[in-house]
Amino acid sequence: MFHKISRRNFARLIGGSSALAWLPAAFHASELDAQAMPATPLASRTFPESFLWGSATASYQVEGAVHEDGRGATIWDTFSHTPGKTHNGDTGDVADDFYHLYPHDIQLMKEMGLRSFRFSVAWSRIFPSGKGAPNAKGLDFYKRLVDGLLEAGIQPFCTLYHWDLPQALQDKGGWENRDTAKAFADYAGYTAGKLSDKVTQFMTMNEMRSFVELGYKTGVHAPGLRLDAKRVAQLNHYVALAHGMAVQSIRAQTKPGTKVGIADNVEVTVPVYEAKEHIEAARKAIREQNASYLTVLEEGKYTDLYLKRLGADAPKFTAEEMEIIRSPMDFVGLNVYTATYVRASDSEQGYEVVRAPESFPHMASPWLTVGPEALYWGPKLVSEVWGVKTMYITENGASSDDVIAADGHVYDTDRTMYLRNYLTQLQRAVSEGVPVRGYFLWSLLDNYEWADGYEKRFGIVYVDFATEKRTPKLSAAFYKQLIRERRVC
Repeated sequence: MFHKISRRNFARLIGGSSALAWLPAAFHASELDAQAMPATPLASRTFPESFLWGSATASYQVEGAVHEDGRGATIWDTFSHTPGKTHNGDTGDVADDFYHLYPHDIQLMKEMGLRSFRFSVAWSRIFPSGKGAPNAKGLDFYKRLVDGLLEAGIQPFCTLYHWDLPQALQDKGGWENRDTAKAFADYAGYTAGKLSDKVTQFMTMNEMRSFVELGYKTGVHAPGLRLDAKRVAQLNHYVALAHGMAVQSIRAQTKPGTKVGIADNVEVTVPVYEAKEHIEAARKAIREQNASYLTVLEEGKYTDLYLKRLGADAPKFTAEEMEIIRSPMDFVGLNVYTATYVRASDSEQGYEVVRAPESFPHMASPWLTVGPEALYWGPKLVSEVWGVKTMYITENGASSDDVIAADGHVYDTDRTMYLRNYLTQLQRAVSEGVPVRGYFLWSLLDNYEWADGYEKRFGIVYVDFATEKRTPKLSAAFYKQLIRERRVC
């Protein structure tokens, strides 16, 4: 069960008597209401009352406690402890110590008004070697977390794989080994089955593209391999197969009413400007740019152009595998950070990607270029192209060079700007009937940012990694007011 903590102890952790009470007066609702604003907010600017506002985290990035309660080693434990692989040699051994401090963080969520929380399960906490006998202590942790969320009135969304593959499976070939897909399906079905009495929303995987391409193509993420195109394509196929097998396994082992989807970082294709020909180019492009990811999951086939581009490097597959891959999902989660701008062309594919100039604005992470329109066009095109009826924005957020100011606060105006602009575009989509049902801000906490270690901060809550003290930022106040008023403020 979730154990309550005293307000005094909570205040010690976050440095104040209330999670957001530290904010200067100018940030409080009473002051904000007095600032120059339209006398009557436009109804079209508000989100539906049923819209789910949440935040998201990932197991290896926040939990710590890597040697506790029977957890097995993962590829990220191995990779981060390999010299030269991560910034400053940083590891996730402690991270945010969420494994022990989650009650405090749940109270932070409640203070902000969050209605949902997306967490991931560490596969190696449930099956330390990836398969075999389950570890009851690992499962108990997630049951306690879920109980705590529900007691606080926060709906849990569970991701079953967020990149931390058990090392024992990697030693047997990892995702290159088709048996790993079966092991994942077994783990996913078992875990969802044990949690589905209280959790109704499950995602099989987070960002297939990221862990395939960064981990096995460029090698900058765990397990740090640089495979040739043929091996990457076949591995990618087995990952897609693992997703489909997991969808079926979850359905077979959970209670009626359980919803299954995926969190996919779809490459969002945005028309360079809103002319008919460029919009049509963006529609064509979203299929091709995501050919081996969301496209194959939705359609159960690889596009002709994708197979043509790969030629002899194309994956081997069977009709039965493709049917499994296209197992129907109840919803699609979209992780949206950047935009890929496209224009119409007379090329075979019918579009051209317009590469960003060096002057293009970006956040603290160089890859995180600012393209707010992505949060409009992404869900709009996914809905139109594949007929998806229910979507969530399962990640959106920004890195910032956050610093503690002289008065003890964090004024992350750049992140607040980023969120305001993106969420304005999301509101546009929702107001036009695009079926986005909720939004999960990445991230609740500053955390272990993979190969970037602790250098890059994505949280709306600042974490002092030496003391684990939490300090809500300006963006946390912005998000709290947005949730309360249901409009971008």
